[in-house]
Amino acid sequence: MDIRIYVGNLNKSTTEEEIKTLFAQAGTVTSVELVMDKGSGLSKGFAFVAMPNQAEADKAISMFNAYSLAGNTLKVNVAKPKVG
Repeated sequence: MDIRIYVGNLNKSTTEEEIKTLFAQAGTVTSVELVMDKGSGLSKGFAFVAMPNQAEADKAISMFNAYSLAGNTLKVNVAKPKVG
């Protein structure tokens, strides 16, 4: 089962492809889900990255938590399980 990683404080202009390219430096990226506002169609400033194993997820978290991307300092940690 993939490990889901929360990536917060993204610049509104950051794309899924940019996130995937960044996190690929830490290992295999299974998927990137950039959360969009349904009304405006703009990014809400956070995303979820899925990686296939804990070691790669831990590496990505340690590499990119507090990392500066497009002028914003990222907040990266293990995603909490979906509720409801």
